[in-house]
Amino acid sequence: MSDTTDKASPAVPEGQDLGAAGSQLSTAPAEDAPNLPSLGVVGWARWFWRQLTSMRVALLLLLLLSLGAIPGSLIPQTGIDETKVAAFRQAHKTLAPVYDKLGLFHVYSSVWFSAIYILLFVSLIGCIVPRTWQFVGQLRGRPPGAPKRLTRLPAYTTWRTEAEPEQVREAALALLKKRRFRAHLAGDAVAAEKGYLREVGNLAFHIALIVMLVAFAWGQLFKSEGNKLIVEGDGFSNTLTQYDDFKSGNLFSQDDLDPFSFTLKEFKGTYEATGPNRGTPRTYEADLTYSEGADGREKRTTVKVNEPLEIGGSKVYLVSHGYAPVITVRDGKGNEVFHDAVPLLPLDGNVTSTGAIKVMDGYRDAKGEREQLGFQAFLLPTYVPGNELTSQFPALLSPIMNVEAYHGDLGVDSGLPQSVYQLDKKHLKGFKDDKGAQLRKNLRPGETLTLPGGAGSITFEKEIKEWAGFQVARQPGSGWALAGALAAIFGLAASLFIQRRRVWVRATTGDDGLTVVEMAGLGRSESAKVPEELGDLAGILYDLAPGAAAPEDTDDSSDTPDPQAVPAEGAEK
Repeated sequence: MSDTTDKASPAVPEGQDLGAAGSQLSTAPAEDAPNLPSLGVVGWARWFWRQLTSMRVALLLLLLLSLGAIPGSLIPQTGIDETKVAAFRQAHKTLAPVYDKLGLFHVYSSVWFSAIYILLFVSLIGCIVPRTWQFVGQLRGRPPGAPKRLTRLPAYTTWRTEAEPEQVREAALALLKKRRFRAHLAGDAVAAEKGYLREVGNLAFHIALIVMLVAFAWGQLFKSEGNKLIVEGDGFSNTLTQYDDFKSGNLFSQDDLDPFSFTLKEFKGTYEATGPNRGTPRTYEADLTYSEGADGREKRTTVKVNEPLEIGGSKVYLVSHGYAPVITVRDGKGNEVFHDAVPLLPLDGNVTSTGAIKVMDGYRDAKGEREQLGFQAFLLPTYVPGNELTSQFPALLSPIMNVEAYHGDLGVDSGLPQSVYQLDKKHLKGFKDDKGAQLRKNLRPGETLTLPGGAGSITFEKEIKEWAGFQVARQPGSGWALAGALAAIFGLAASLFIQRRRVWVRATTGDDGLTVVEMAGLGRSESAKVPEELGDLAGILYDLAPGAAAPEDTDDSSDTPDPQAVPAEGAEK
């Protein structure tokens, strides 16, 4: 009769009274409480290093890094939008100085964020290096031999067979190797181990975090990002002076810019014409001709939303769109003093747009004196009578442009920067109509507004061009960051779902001359997988070395099965 059981006794803590059999199921360093009274400078340094490289400190630093990134997302940052930071300072006179002292306007380059970042980096390095060497040592070694008392292990089964012990051990060795266990003979038992990918996944996860940290730091130091608004027919060359706004990392230099240029030939936008989504963009496409290098061959391409043009390490994204009506301004004698497409900025989803037309040079008033003209423009791509405030559709179905006329000093010669889309009216005077009110008029394409007193005229030409906003971004560490993120996901999945476990099969000759077969398994934590796998292995080995009939009369309690024991899966009783 065989005695095959899955013991229900409490699991033995890892490594307790099991010798080498229960040790090194992971590479986590053992943490011993320091003997505080005997610690000297070296002892305190060693204790501090152990704390810094412990898992709980690494998790704490990772949490602090995540929390530290929150104000970087909620508070305007100087490296992203100086205008918003200035507006915040103007609106929060008391809070802004506090934010300045805490470095919250430049979180990612602040001292405290850099300290957390560097400590996390050091913690991960200090944790990974010794564990990697320890794991390599485990791979080069062999699974530890069986403990003296296999009955103490949480998963255990035994039976007696007439097969020779050598035959049982050889069959067990072949079976375990077939199941992809690392197995070898150790004395009177076969020792096997499986699930090394768990520790590989654990190490891969931590290494991936380091890769992501390095990629993030590299990208922040060498990144560059610039925006440029281009009207149909105009071009762009990738130099700093060509950008409308530009920001970069601390170690970026102008030599890092990829040499290329492009011209916007045509912009196409289509919109939903009916239904609840009426006016929603369907397609935004910009037809470009571009060339790489100083003497590169001209090529043609189409840039769409989320489908950038990649040139070298730079990506050209299509990020915005609007209209640029062609405007002609003449003086009182009919001389053309201004003729150009003027980009207007959209205010809403229907591309209701506003902007300024500035005539700075070449204009003389009715008396022949030099003066400057300014016009506040308000464009409705689809005008519906009765609604003077917003466009009803983003496409140019029935466009009108409302114009307000001013004359005087635009303030462009003061040396102070000003927006090209707004008028500084401090030194401007408005033209008056017949009723003495501010001169303004709705113009349709082809119509002209005549200025009073022989001051000239402004014409809204029939041609309305479109403009496209492009963002040229360079993120040198993005590929490594993506690879690190994917490796971290797979590593974490392996460390969570793969269980490292050990199995021992001992075959010895009993007092009655029969072979006593004992099988036991041990995992890092209590899990149903180890008993199930052990039961499956025991069932197969039992078929190869079937149980022998037990004597009818015996006082040996070991031949009598435990009435409370649960038969292992696949084993006969």
